[in-house]
Amino acid sequence: MKTEPQTVWDQICARSGRVFENPHKDLRSLLKRMGDSGGRRVLDVGSGSGRHLVFFGAHGLEPYGIDNSPEAVMLAKDWLNSQNLHAEVTLHDITTRFPYPDEYFDGVIAVQVIHHGVSRTIRAIADEMDRVSRTGALLFVTVPRLKNQAVSFLEIEPDTFVPLEGPEKGLPHHFFSEAELALLFPRFRQIDVHVDDVDHWCLTAVKEQG
Repeated sequence: MKTEPQTVWDQICARSGRVFENPHKDLRSLLKRMGDSGGRRVLDVGSGSGRHLVFFGAHGLEPYGIDNSPEAVMLAKDWLNSQNLHAEVTLHDITTRFPYPDEYFDGVIAVQVIHHGVSRTIRAIADEMDRVSRTGALLFVTVPRLKNQAVSFLEIEPDTFVPLEGPEKGLPHHFFSEAELALLFPRFRQIDVHVDDVDHWCLTAVKEQG
């Protein structure tokens, strides 16, 4: 039993609007690192209603967003417009090849996104994040550490569960170990990994091999 992410997030955004208003706290550190390296072009994979696009745009970067949900893309564009900011926001199935050239971005982020899938889906997204990152690009990824999204779950493959109730009912959740998350991006050197204040693994890394 599972539901297409587009359908779930369309429903959530239609019901709750932006859902998330504030950028992840670690992105201020990422912003500084990008400034130190001269990077400007950053991709938010699963950009949702646009909180990180607004954050990066307000700090002078060149943000791009990609998301499966038409409702989320519309909300992101409206938010950017209301702040007189620009970002290139694209409606696209993130489990397929991204609509960008190889080595295009100086930074790529995915906050609470890549865990929504089975292993082959997650691998496809990670490979695309790698492909569009230039050598020296920064990576920031967060995933949940705890299985607390519901009371009842259905396990559909090892460490991948579908909530049977709650707001994300029917949407697959893969639960990573710290080591597994780092191994998902073998051409990136880990800078930092920690658990944030909402019990999510947070990985920051830099691409060493083009």
